[in-house]
Amino acid sequence: MIEPQTSVSHPSRDEFAALLEESLTGTALQEGSVIKGTIVAIEKDVAVIDVGLKTEGRVPLKEFGVPGRAHGLSVGDEVDVYLERVENAAGEAVLSREKARREESWTRLEEKYKAGERVEGVIFNRVKGGFTVDLDGAVAFLPGSQVDIRPIRDIGPLMNVPQPFQILKMDRRRGNIVVSRRSVLEETRAEKRSEIVARLEEGQVIEGVVKNITDYGAFIDLGGIDGLLHVTDMAWRRVNHPSEIVNVGDTVKVQIIRINPETQRISLGIKQLEADPWQGIAAKYPVGSRFKGTVTNITDYGAFVELEPGVEGLIHVSEMSWTKKNIHPGKIISTSQEVEVQVLEVDPDKRRISLGLKQTQENPWVAFAMNHPPGSAIEGQIRNITEFGLFIGLEGGIDGMVHLSDLDWSKPGEEALKEYKKGDTTKAVVLEADSEKERISLGIKQLQADPFAAGAPSAKLKKGMRVTCEVLQVKDNGLEAKLIDHDLTTFIRRSDLSRDRSEQRPDRFGVGEKFDAVVTQVDPKARKVSVSIKALEIAEEKEAVAQYGSTDSGASLGDILGAALSKAKGEEADETPAKPKRKRAAKGDADEDTGE
Repeated sequence: MIEPQTSVSHPSRDEFAALLEESLTGTALQEGSVIKGTIVAIEKDVAVIDVGLKTEGRVPLKEFGVPGRAHGLSVGDEVDVYLERVENAAGEAVLSREKARREESWTRLEEKYKAGERVEGVIFNRVKGGFTVDLDGAVAFLPGSQVDIRPIRDIGPLMNVPQPFQILKMDRRRGNIVVSRRSVLEETRAEKRSEIVARLEEGQVIEGVVKNITDYGAFIDLGGIDGLLHVTDMAWRRVNHPSEIVNVGDTVKVQIIRINPETQRISLGIKQLEADPWQGIAAKYPVGSRFKGTVTNITDYGAFVELEPGVEGLIHVSEMSWTKKNIHPGKIISTSQEVEVQVLEVDPDKRRISLGLKQTQENPWVAFAMNHPPGSAIEGQIRNITEFGLFIGLEGGIDGMVHLSDLDWSKPGEEALKEYKKGDTTKAVVLEADSEKERISLGIKQLQADPFAAGAPSAKLKKGMRVTCEVLQVKDNGLEAKLIDHDLTTFIRRSDLSRDRSEQRPDRFGVGEKFDAVVTQVDPKARKVSVSIKALEIAEEKEAVAQYGSTDSGASLGDILGAALSKAKGEEADETPAKPKRKRAAKGDADEDTGE
């Protein structure tokens, strides 16, 4: 009996299952993973890829392309693809090159992000707030502030060009990547700056190109590193704006003044290539000498005058005019005006020269003092009235002051000041002229003699002296009168106008009327004299009563005065009425009437 043989070409069901499982295990096709495939054909816009097990898939050629570069595929090339499904409805595998590259990129980018390495990418689109960058399949965001070191107006030349980037932030769960081009440029520039700075030395003279101009200076490109040429180091003379010396694009020769190794900042200068005009400046411009210069700048505190290129001096506002005080310099001189100045002070260390403009002109204070010694009379217009006196305009544009105490001999200063108005012309006497202090003292009352001076008639006035007065003004409370032959004025109170109360009325007097009175007070210090009509009446009565009788005896005052008059005519004493005996009780009444 012959045993039946098993044919390989006809395996059993169990053998077939084992063979299938072995085949699938070796191929390990797993959905959602990256696998390798071989390009078996390239059609119009797709690539046919065999991923094994007689399974093929189609991938669009655009997924193999990189922005700015062609795909460069050919039949037989082995590529990595992402297997989404093993078989679709058409019996083909669903593959994606883009997802495969993205998975590869994320893995690779995470490694470089942790290591702090740069990555290469291409800017391919503009979005809100920045740009999108293709990092070999992974899309990253490039903020606008991270594009360049300085703001860029035109981003066109950077689009679709492979260039290095630095990853700032990664979040795989959210699919978020933030990159920076600026940090790469700064790092590169720092390395380049360090190399250039190491080759430079202070005092070295090199050439550079003007890159940018600001209000405070110009930036010079020294071949990969910028240096600052400050406006004060462009020329020895005053430079108002850097554009007066250099323009953008100019090639200039500069000297390295200072290098800061920490900040790598370089300070440059042009004026250092020329001789310093301030050397020997004290001998060139001695104090007291006069020179001509041009006004270059005017400020609130003075004006700058250029004596020669690179050498300027300051005319302080106080040295501009002998007479014009507290005025802006621009109202005295103007920019570009040529003026003659005198050197007042030179400080070579601080590079300062103090100049004077008024010193080149005649000093009106000195001229006035020479032409008008104390005691000389002047005439001028009242320019100002203050609480302490008058200011009178004098020749040369200067003012003299009349103090309150020098307005009138007899009136208080405040009262005498009311008689003057601004703009009036008045005469005065020079009391003192001090040219150094620029002060001239004048007096108006000195135009007349001092009524209380030694030898003056008023100096002889004494209490009880009888004087004749003339009414100047009638007021409700008394009379203002002038003492004839004494050039003095006085005020008689209402109560001093008469002994009789009913006669103490100012209106019974008229302006110009003359009357006699008695001096009741003389105060030379206060320059005051007081007189009284009442006191005169009392004095006359006392004198008559003492010589000829008393009203207490029954005789009238008219009888007593008549007897005195008769005696003056030489009549005999027996014709005088009998003098009655004075009553003691009446004496008090008489004393009361006389005011004693």
